[in-house]
Amino acid sequence: MVLEGIPMEGLLAIGAGLAIGVAAIGTGMGQKDTLPAAIGAISEDPKIFAKALIFAVLPETILIFGFVTAFLIIGMAH
Repeated sequence: MVLEGIPMEGLLAIGAGLAIGVAAIGTGMGQKDTLPAAIGAISEDPKIFAKALIFAVLPETILIFGFVTAFLIIGMAH
């Protein structure tokens, strides 16, 4: 589908922005549940810090995937 009058670079920029923005929202939604639970578990038993840290880092991978997707989209413009 060809959109008349809209430059392709602009559409790619919108797609890259959406990729990062939606990934950031997903990361925030994931962290709002996992981080308070991890902090509460660490306060009860400090020996599980490493396991809680893994649960804190897991939602961040969603944002990393969003950045990778955005860079791939921007790379399509060149």
